[in-house]
Order: sequence, then C-alpha cells, then structure tokens
Amino acid sequence: MQVAIVTGASSGIGFGTAVKLAGMGIAVVGVGRDAGKLAELEKAIARPELIAAVAVDVTDDDAPRRIVEAAMSRFGRIDFLVNNAGAGSPKPLHETDDAMLDGFLNLMLRAPFRLAREVIPLMKPGSAIINVTSTFAVIGGRRGGAYSAAKGGLNALTGHIACQYGALGIRSNNVAPGVTVTPMVQGRLDDPTFKRINVEMTPHTRLGEVEDIASTIAFLCSPGGSFINGQTIVVDGGWSSTKYLSQHALTSTWTAAE
Repeated sequence: MQVAIVTGASSGIGFGTAVKLAGMGIAVVGVGRDAGKLAELEKAIARPELIAAVAVDVTDDDAPRRIVEAAMSRFGRIDFLVNNAGAGSPKPLHETDDAMLDGFLNLMLRAPFRLAREVIPLMKPGSAIINVTSTFAVIGGRRGGAYSAAKGGLNALTGHIACQYGALGIRSNNVAPGVTVTPMVQGRLDDPTFKRINVEMTPHTRLGEVEDIASTIAFLCSPGGSFINGQTIVVDGGWSSTKYLSQHALTSTWTAAE
C-alpha cells in the first residue's frame, strides 16, 4: 500500500486531495493545524486503515520530524509528499512588512523545503513530491508580493529536487492552480474587481474547483504520471496562457486604474 503525506489537509485543496488519494487506495497522512477539521477529514475518508491525522503547524521547528515519525510508525513507508499548506490575501511589495514576508516564506517555502529534506532519504524509486504552487509563480500578478516570492521559490525548489533526485527514482513536479473556489477565496468572489480579473479573463465556463486540482495531483501520483518530472502543470482554465476577455468585458465601460 502506498502512502502520501498531504499538508494543509484540513480544508480546501488539501482536504479534496486527501479524499481523492484515499479513494485510489493510497493511505494518507493528513496534516493540518486544526484537529477538529482533521476529524472531519477522517469521517470523509471513512476508512480508518487509510488515514492518519497529524495536528501540527508545519512551520514549527519539530514539524517535519513529527510528521515523518507519524507516517513511518503508522504505515512504515512514504511514497508521496504533497506540499499544499498555504495562505492567501497577500499585499503588494510596498505594503508588505517583515512579519508578513516572514510568514509567507515560512509557510510556503521554508516548511516545504524542510519537510522534503526529511522525507527524501526515506523515499524509494517510484516516489514523488508534488508542490502546490500558483499561477503567480508562472506570471506576474497584482498584489502578489510575498506570496509570489514564496511560490516562485517553491517552483525553483521543485526543479532542483527533480534534477538532484530524479535519477534515484524520486520525481518532483508543481501543480499551479489558478483561482479555485475554496473557503480561502469564497468571500472575494463578491468583489467586482476580483471577478473581473479572474472570471472575465478565463476562457472557460467556470472558475477552478477543488476536484480539478485534486485530480491533477492524483494523476501525478498514478502510473500515468510516472515519467513526468520537473514540470509545472497549470490548472487555471487558460487564464495565465491567453489574453482572453469575455464579451461582457469587451463591451463594458472601462475606467482608469487606481
């Protein structure tokens, strides 16, 4: 039985990914800060033999050791690491203080780095690390600030892991979601500017959903993804790779940017 560590598993993309992987028969070590939400994950998976919950802040100094020890003591192996834990609502560079900078870098770059460092020595050929980055690691984005810096660094880390450890049979790839309807962004969908930037510029009939991202991660953990290494799979409906504007946007009255 294969085993996957999924961080940020208590909600959103991490929750959906954990459920998806368990549905494939992969045992999941679900990591999150909220023990109550992790209990909901256990209920959703509904197969106790396939889930171990670890309530820990991934930025804690002892988090990698605790997570890996939990995985090895429960399942005896680690095949996949999904570095998904993250946070949103960044500010542009000139509004970002050191505390916000350190918070984003610690959560979305330092923590994945340290956890991967702990996991790699235990991985066998056929294992994989999937880092959940962002379209803001692919193109420049307004208000990206420390978020863009952290995700961009994670993108570069993926390339290093793919090169350094690929010959050992350990792959590493990025999954870069666009705006995905999760609790983290739900409230922003009521913001007209946010909707214009995302809905009106996406050449698809909808925004991304958790299932879209979870399915892509699951593919990279499947035999079908076994020769994919050092790549970024962008899951955004074409938002970052086109210059699309909806008919509504094209026919609307525009005002000068602030």
